[in-house]
Amino acid sequence: MQIFLGLLEVVLREGFIYGIMAMGVYITYKVLNFPDLSVDGTFPLGCCLAAELITKGMNPWIACLICLAAGGAAGALTGVLHVKLRITDLMSGILVMTALYSVNMVVTEKKAILSIFNMPTIFNSGFGGKLYAILGQWGWAVMAGIVCLAVKLILDLYLETRSGLLLRAAGNNPKFVVSIGKDPGNMKILGLMIGNALTALSGCVLAQQRESADAGSGTGMVVMSLAAVIIGSAVLGKAKYIRSTTTAVIGMIVYRACLTIAMQLGLETIYLKALMSILFVIALISSRYNEERRKKNG
Repeated sequence: MQIFLGLLEVVLREGFIYGIMAMGVYITYKVLNFPDLSVDGTFPLGCCLAAELITKGMNPWIACLICLAAGGAAGALTGVLHVKLRITDLMSGILVMTALYSVNMVVTEKKAILSIFNMPTIFNSGFGGKLYAILGQWGWAVMAGIVCLAVKLILDLYLETRSGLLLRAAGNNPKFVVSIGKDPGNMKILGLMIGNALTALSGCVLAQQRESADAGSGTGMVVMSLAAVIIGSAVLGKAKYIRSTTTAVIGMIVYRACLTIAMQLGLETIYLKALMSILFVIALISSRYNEERRKKNG
């Protein structure tokens, strides 16, 4: 029982942390229909920048805000390359992702891994420290859940505003955006800023929880996030009163649970990336099958 509870805590903790990124990818992939590969660069950007700022004595919560802004700037660059310079969506993401690897190495002063062990983070200081003192490792899961819930509520509120409605229209019906005198390209840039800002925040929170940052941690993040969004949509897509941001987070929790179960069954870590790809393929096939069945029934 103790082992099960320990594994459950890990699944929920990582599901909530990566779920922040999944909500960001939901904006770019589902709302804007933009396959944003720059996510693989902005996630380690958040990790590395958080670790570097904390080693310099920065308050961990302020570090979160700075990482949020840095991710937004990277997303804006992707958007400008695509919208203003008319570079394809895939190539724009690849260019930014590639450039960010160098940026991340500069941030960490050419160190592939930067440790912040025993330094103040949102998990071991202030409110997070009190949670850990009371709940032990479950305090990490609760803290991650609180941050994830706060991001979700703010994002839900934004999507209900006029700007949020225009953002959704920019992906589904750009002609409507033009008809009311707005530029759908600018809304696309805004959506990419939001998506990458949340991705960098996810990396920032993960680095603080693990007390280390890895400049190469972004590999496969876009695949994992897309799979989570698709899984969540397939599992809870028919539920009327569950928001898409919630399905993205739940999809990430299910995804992390699958990886954890596979590792407990003896899968070596070198095969995790392959398993991530397999889960993504299964999610895509399942999503297409559900869509075809829905059209037939409709």
